Amino acid sequence: MVAEQKVFKMKGEMNKRTDEKILNYINGELCAPLSKLYLENYNPALGEVYSYLPDSDERDVEQAVEAAKKAFPIWSGYSIEERSNILMRLASLIEENLEFLAEVESIDNGKPIALARKVDIPRASANFKFFATAILHASSESHATNSQTLNYTLRQPIGVVGCISPWNLPLYLFSWKIAPALAAGNTVVAKPSEITPMSAYILSKLAVEAGFPAGVLNIVHGEGPKVGASIVEHLNVKAISFTGGTQTGATIAKIAAPMFKKLSLELGGKNPNIIFENCDFEKAVATSVRSSFSNQGQICLCGSRIFVQQSIYNHFKQAFKERCSLLKIGDPILEETQMGALVSKAHFEKVLSYIDLAKQEGGTILYGGKPVKVSGRCANGWFVEPTIIENLAYDCRTNQEEIFGPVVTLTPFENEEEVLAMANSTQYGLSATIWTKNLNKAHRIAQKIDAGIVWINCWLIRDLRTPFGGIKNSGVGREGGWEALRFFTEPKNVCIETND
Repeated sequence: MVAEQKVFKMKGEMNKRTDEKILNYINGELCAPLSKLYLENYNPALGEVYSYLPDSDERDVEQAVEAAKKAFPIWSGYSIEERSNILMRLASLIEENLEFLAEVESIDNGKPIALARKVDIPRASANFKFFATAILHASSESHATNSQTLNYTLRQPIGVVGCISPWNLPLYLFSWKIAPALAAGNTVVAKPSEITPMSAYILSKLAVEAGFPAGVLNIVHGEGPKVGASIVEHLNVKAISFTGGTQTGATIAKIAAPMFKKLSLELGGKNPNIIFENCDFEKAVATSVRSSFSNQGQICLCGSRIFVQQSIYNHFKQAFKERCSLLKIGDPILEETQMGALVSKAHFEKVLSYIDLAKQEGGTILYGGKPVKVSGRCANGWFVEPTIIENLAYDCRTNQEEIFGPVVTLTPFENEEEVLAMANSTQYGLSATIWTKNLNKAHRIAQKIDAGIVWINCWLIRDLRTPFGGIKNSGVGREGGWEALRFFTEPKNVCIETND
């Protein structure tokens, strides 16, 4: 095991400042950036640098693309069983190193280690397992046009693809992209977020151990304008899968569209959480706390706008506030911590600026709204209280713009028509949550809500077979299940006449 072999010298010393340098993974080897320059990588709970990542540029991307291009005929020529076996080995290595990876993710991202252990790392392993086994059961269409003519469809890998992932669920969303791309037979040039690069670095070590041929998976670290842009612009990268901000997604689309690259863009969200008077009240309150503040609200699927039917508004408000007051904010590596640090100083300041904006827009801070000073080693960390705001207009900036932090608004409504108008008023359409015991109402609202994903009386339950993605400015395309495998392949129709 990687942890047992101590290939990563920070094992057991992850909380100490170190000069450890993260390396790129190109053509099967761990290597320094060609610039020989590095960026600082912060532990957000401490507000301190704890490692350094490559400040890569277009030269490193060029090397990675060339390696991927060279490896493509080899990897795509492997049998489905051979590709499946290697991906399953990687999944097993992630499981075997779960504790270490959870510690890495917690320290690099600021999230509670309990969350990383329960969600992030297991789901990363599950992503590789799912697509490793899915390709064993994949099939394509055939059409008997008449007694002499048969059409059948081949689904073939695209070639070199680019995968660019965000900082909020680093390994989980990184694997969500590269697993189907590799399973389908493509070779990959991937860029993890420069804010949370460590788990991708560990994954590159595990990929070596899993036996990936050189050049099949390449991981290039660095900043978006240098590395991400170079991947998107490269003529030999045939498809781009990106998760991140809507503005960046628009820039990628502008570059990629004239080059006719395939695009999958999972972008921003401002998700409504709609609570009707006939809901399971206790479950709605408890789950709404989780859907508001899990990972410090830094999940694209968090419900940041809570709409509550007027008849239960005051009851819900009080119960929600009481539940929030019980959340344990503190050192992410402690088992009892439920809310950790925000991912960076810049993001910390952004979230606080939106709380100030809400006040300027006439909002009332019902709970929270301030930075948190955690005692001990985390005294300089970037922590913010879970924040509940009410008395805001549904169309104000606070209710329209993505904050991506532990900030939610409460808004009362009278009826379905009113709440649908408010819920659908933003530029986004990623997800929505509906709470009601009335099945007809649930189906009716689900059909009318502007969202690619709708949860009814639950939140964040995922079946990897289902399509994942948003509408409007929340993105283009779908990830997950067969949708992902279709994205990472090109269909080719073959028509054959059998009449001699």
